[in-house]
Amino acid sequence: MNAIDVAPGVSLWPGKLSSIEQKDLLDAVMMRVTAAPFFRPTMPRTGKEFSVQMTNFGPLGWVSDQAGGYRYQPNHPVTGASWADIPDALLVLWDETTHYGAPPEACLVNLYRNGARMGLHRDADELAVDAPVLSVSLGASALFRFGTGRRDTRTLQLNSGDVLMFGGPSRLMYHGIDRIQAGGSNLIKGGGRINLTLRRVSPKG
Repeated sequence: MNAIDVAPGVSLWPGKLSSIEQKDLLDAVMMRVTAAPFFRPTMPRTGKEFSVQMTNFGPLGWVSDQAGGYRYQPNHPVTGASWADIPDALLVLWDETTHYGAPPEACLVNLYRNGARMGLHRDADELAVDAPVLSVSLGASALFRFGTGRRDTRTLQLNSGDVLMFGGPSRLMYHGIDRIQAGGSNLIKGGGRINLTLRRVSPKG
């Protein structure tokens, strides 16, 4: 399946994962969540909780709290344990789509229940800005907002099984999730959407 170029540096593979592949991937994710449970990060300055629940897979995980701010670290902030490994299916997908030549070091797992959203932000905590960001959607559809600035954005509907990549001129673009569309998928127990974001943190070599 060929990618659709939706903006310079932004590519979409609609329905990249079949329904069986989505179920298998979700099973792999939830198995790892037992070792690296979802937690709710907080904003650096205000201490306000995110509306999404979060965990990570891989050598590094992205976390946020009032004391330490945004950062990557090798251990779960609640359990203190190392993060679970990244599912093989995601590593294969990374190689197939990014052709980056080095594996991702973090897989951020965001769980959106009804009413959860993600404000506009940039993925700017990584040194490897030459590596694209790869995003996989499971479950309910969502409105993805992106653009060159906070006041210059457009929206794109992301459905279960869609794969989105942004890099190059759009690597540091603003992006976020306006809302999820409840009732469109029964893939995730209890409803909602899981977004898997693969990132390379450190430069190759």
